[in-house]
Amino acid sequence: MKVDTSARELAAERNAAESKSAGAVAPPPSPAAQGGCAAVGEAALAQVHQLLGAWLEHEPGARVGADPEDLHQLRVTARRLDATLGLFKQHLPPALIKARKTAKALLRSLGATRDLDVQLAGLDAYCEELPEEDRLALEPLKERLTIERARARARMIRALDSEPTRRWIQTLTAAAEATPAANDAGAATVGAVLPQRVRQRFRRLRKAVRRLRADSSMDDYHRVRRRAKQLRYALDSGSALYGRPAEEMLKALRRMQDKLGAYQDAHMARNHLTQLAADPTSGLPAATLFHMGRLAEHHTRITSEARSTVTKSWRKVRGKRWKALRARLGEFEHGAAEVPDPPLAAAVNGSPEQAPRPSH
Repeated sequence: MKVDTSARELAAERNAAESKSAGAVAPPPSPAAQGGCAAVGEAALAQVHQLLGAWLEHEPGARVGADPEDLHQLRVTARRLDATLGLFKQHLPPALIKARKTAKALLRSLGATRDLDVQLAGLDAYCEELPEEDRLALEPLKERLTIERARARARMIRALDSEPTRRWIQTLTAAAEATPAANDAGAATVGAVLPQRVRQRFRRLRKAVRRLRADSSMDDYHRVRRRAKQLRYALDSGSALYGRPAEEMLKALRRMQDKLGAYQDAHMARNHLTQLAADPTSGLPAATLFHMGRLAEHHTRITSEARSTVTKSWRKVRGKRWKALRARLGEFEHGAAEVPDPPLAAAVNGSPEQAPRPSH
């Protein structure tokens, strides 16, 4: 544990030094505009600042690997950064938008390692219900997954250390501490723009759900999950403006996303087991292969519940919660709502520290 602590401290020191060399990440300047009247670009940069802070907080722990939650939070932060840049791309500096390519590449690297973390945790949970003999039979599988995770982590560290990633951090840092332009009367505001973005993402989710059929693949369900996540992140960005209707919708979206995430994890694990079993060079004993088949059946039973879950979850999303939120969005679109006056960083609520623990 002493070695882990030292590694964590070294990584933290390295990140701090890089932030200093690129310009220390200072708190965003206090804007003149507040709440729904805040300029979109200014609000988006405040959110980038919050997410950059979360990245620098979780990266050292993700590098060490002692707690899988650090990697999970780092991956969620990268996803939220990418979502923020996509949501407000018309109102952000071009350099930030170009940096999205690096974020997407990082997400693939972080995801490969995270998937193996999830598979190992799932295997441990499955083994808890088994007798000792069966647990021993699955030990070679656990060793194989542990080796694969170590290799994935090595690739992840190389990606984090790469020049494109360090330039990405510097770009985010420079943007986060840049002095925003003065908000003139013609500038787009959060209150005017966000309702349009939320409506757009709701329509995309509705379309993905309507495309589901009895024979839909897990890829189709994963598309629904991505759309739900995009709607959730867009709504997160203005939840402080929309009050209770946004809170209720976010709860429903989180439940939908979490359940679909569990099915996707089971689907990925089953596919991985199938590939390992079909690999003649794996060297796995017959007893291990037998229990891998049973484990694959276990994952199949989990994924078979996806359609029922989507039907129930979607009913809760599109029902009274969406009607209440739609009415609230309309108030902002027509300028009828009273504009609250929280700090800008709360008006665009993208801070993982303030929000409930993000779903994977």
